[in-house]
Amino acid sequence: MAEECTHDCSSCSSNCGSRDKKSFIKPLHEGVRVKRVIAVASGKGGVGKSLTAALLAVRAAARGYRVGILDADITGPSIPKMFGVSARAMGTEGSIYPVYTAGGIQMMSMNLLLEHESDPVVWRGTLIAGAAVQFWTDVVWDDVDIMFIDMPPGTGDVPLSVFQSIPLSGIVVVTTPQDLVEMIVGKAVSMAKLMNVPILGMVENMSYLVCPDCGKKIDLFGESKAEKLCARYGIPAFSRMPLDRLTAQLADEGKVENADTDALADVFVKIEQSREIGDYLHEA
Repeated sequence: MAEECTHDCSSCSSNCGSRDKKSFIKPLHEGVRVKRVIAVASGKGGVGKSLTAALLAVRAAARGYRVGILDADITGPSIPKMFGVSARAMGTEGSIYPVYTAGGIQMMSMNLLLEHESDPVVWRGTLIAGAAVQFWTDVVWDDVDIMFIDMPPGTGDVPLSVFQSIPLSGIVVVTTPQDLVEMIVGKAVSMAKLMNVPILGMVENMSYLVCPDCGKKIDLFGESKAEKLCARYGIPAFSRMPLDRLTAQLADEGKVENADTDALADVFVKIEQSREIGDYLHEA
């Protein structure tokens, strides 16, 4: 049976909601500044988190922000491929330097550290989580206005470590229109509330298909549930992202920076409006 809470966190080893979240925040590398951090997350895999994170980063860069992408999907990194980045990250002891995309977006991913991009990362959960956090603490990010974190699926070691160790300004939840979407959203919302991180918006990926001949919208995977779920869970904005052949082709060819991001406009407005959490959290 658990002991009664005395609300004296200094003498307690439990990680409960009463503990000051700031005590877990890891510092950035010396001299580094990151103003806002947005996690792109979901309760399951295969819904398009990486594509959503990439397109949000592209939209932010197009609007003049200095943008970074932290690829926290350590065992399944796909961000470098979508941006056509194959150069290996360089560094010194205790410092790693981000690689830049053609459009100037800063990036760090496990695939930028491997000898071959197809090499598997066969690590246990704690090591994987530690690597994701090191991308925050050891990378010499260059004055980033908005950083997007491409999260791995679920609510395991890596998402927990990211939520506890990195000062998130908010999260964007990614879903698809299938019936199981409510469970996906519910898991992500519950974890965000548990970790006291605001949900800025929801992206319903593969929401519809536009007929190339007549322009009609086709709900290929069922009727959209985005508006209903946002109302139920109090999510302030949603965007419906279509199943688009050109976007998929550009991502496959490493040219995602040329993709159209207008479908994400509503959610991106909320990202722009998100406040910084405090300079003492963001600076070493």
